[in-house]
Amino acid sequence: MRVIAGTARRTTLVTPAGDGTRPTTDRIKETLFNILAPDLPQTSFLDLFAGSGGIGIEALSRGAAEAVFADHSAEAIRCVNENLRRCHLEERAKVYRGSAMSVLRRLEGAHGPFDIIFLDPPYGRGLEREVLAYLAHSGLADSRTLTIVEARAEEDVSWVSEYGYSVRRVKEYGSNKHLFLAADRTAEV
Repeated sequence: MRVIAGTARRTTLVTPAGDGTRPTTDRIKETLFNILAPDLPQTSFLDLFAGSGGIGIEALSRGAAEAVFADHSAEAIRCVNENLRRCHLEERAKVYRGSAMSVLRRLEGAHGPFDIIFLDPPYGRGLEREVLAYLAHSGLADSRTLTIVEARAEEDVSWVSEYGYSVRRVKEYGSNKHLFLAADRTAEV
């Protein structure tokens, strides 16, 4: 796995051992960042369920002003920190170890709304619902925040409207997809 473009282009990234994470392939990462490119410079980026940190690091490499990384695994956090060091991006990053919900609660009040929130939770555990429900009433997101959720390709996502989100775009890659969500902060949630 490597950084595809930007200031850290071609830097090889370390990944956690085992099958506890699903590193995003270069092809999928390139497609995702081609979509995000016009809106990425100077953004505040949150990488939840960060794994090796590859998505947030790609965002920093391509011009995001800052990235916050969160993962519950000590091994993942070690990899994120090592990858930030390799890419010389530590000064624009903050790294938190803990569950997504505990990190969100820690950030509440200490950080304003993120411009982009990326979440790639373990499949089949409902963690994306828990996070989206929290963000619907959080100061960490507002109507301008773009929230991207990675999910299985076959997963029904019609439930996102229950939390005040609309699907702005879906990009399918075969076995998985990215949902690009916008929150309607005027809706009752």
